[in-house]
Amino acid sequence: MLLAVVDLFRVFREAGPLAYILLGLSGVAVFIIFERAFALRTTAVLPPELSEAVLLNKQASGGRFSVLGRLIEFAERHASDPDATKAYARLEVMKMERGVRYLDTIYTGAPLLGLIGTVWGLLSAFSSTRDQMTGLPDPAKFSQSVGYALSATLLGLIVALVALAGNGIIQRRIDHHAAQLDVLLERVIARVRPKANEESVAP
Repeated sequence: MLLAVVDLFRVFREAGPLAYILLGLSGVAVFIIFERAFALRTTAVLPPELSEAVLLNKQASGGRFSVLGRLIEFAERHASDPDATKAYARLEVMKMERGVRYLDTIYTGAPLLGLIGTVWGLLSAFSSTRDQMTGLPDPAKFSQSVGYALSATLLGLIVALVALAGNGIIQRRIDHHAAQLDVLLERVIARVRPKANEESVAP
């Protein structure tokens, strides 16, 4: 265990400051993935009982703190303006995508940062592993330093894979919720529109 910790420390030392940036990016990516996974759970977006009530054209109640509940409440307040309700639905979908763009940036930039860290480590290896007697790089120390420096690229790829996988999972969940919201929104608008027409013709 201690040897693994020492090796990890050596990786960060040889790869330079960019390795610490990659470590920070990995923390950001993991946070975004777990935060979005929690925020996009089914009960927070499309509560089953509320979705069933909309599909059965029944009076929907509760679920005020869910995306569908807020859409129903907005649609009832603006029954005469279905376009406004659809615009509000698009806004809710945009809220669901919050933070996802950062994952795009992380999985695109992490491998490049890892590569820069490797180059940084190689430059350090050439300058710090020279034999004092001959002035040439010591083969054993140089090979070891190069191996640790290459770990920066590996770190970058690992961070990128985590961000890429999380982005794919979250994006598919958002697309799934958005498709269901489209269907349910049409039902909601169809239910509240007659009430708006009745109010508009009432003396």
